[in-house]
Amino acid sequence: MMQDLSPTYFFDLQAYQHASLFQSINYVWEALTKIDAYLASLTLGQIETTIPEGAFLIDRHLITIGKGTTIEPGAYIKGPCYIGSNCSIRHGAYIRGNVVTGNKCVIGHDTEIKQAILLDNAHAAHFAYVGDTILGNHVNLGAGTKCANLKLDNQQITLCGALGPVKTGLRKFGAILGDNTQIGCNTVTNPGTLMGKDVWCYPSINVGGMIPSHSVVKSEAKLIIKARTHQ
Repeated sequence: MMQDLSPTYFFDLQAYQHASLFQSINYVWEALTKIDAYLASLTLGQIETTIPEGAFLIDRHLITIGKGTTIEPGAYIKGPCYIGSNCSIRHGAYIRGNVVTGNKCVIGHDTEIKQAILLDNAHAAHFAYVGDTILGNHVNLGAGTKCANLKLDNQQITLCGALGPVKTGLRKFGAILGDNTQIGCNTVTNPGTLMGKDVWCYPSINVGGMIPSHSVVKSEAKLIIKARTHQ
């Protein structure tokens, strides 16, 4: 069972430009509460790529986009946010603010993202929801992945740790997905889902809780096919 809830259990931060988000915290999700102040400390408004006609930049002075990043027509980007170099922001992407990405990230068609941190090479390429969530290095979300971030009762999210309940102090908290974790298409992660490094999650399932590194997550449900009785 997962016991280490520190950032280094989930991520290799040595080369990450925004590693200071994870400094001086005990629990990995506390980095989400630092996004506002971190972005406020930066000199934003540096657009180092071409913005095509049909892309929408809201509060442009609060948006930084690195060199080599491709912004497609139809993308909607609201500041404050920091988008790294050589990223791909595709048609229909909806960036709602308070987003920090590393380099070579993909935010794809119909992907909505807010209050989130993406490490290098994190991909949310198709029809994803990424709210109050951290994606590690080389994480890939299959098409239709939803990181649910709010309990039905709107109460604080509490985790069931190895040593007992752990209160996160967060009412909205999506998922923490460690480096190299792969999520299958149409999967939903429950609020407060934590996955370590190198987790494989099969498609079309609902998953929650704390998943240790190097795990495989799949459902025992079976597809039953039988002959139809003709009327």
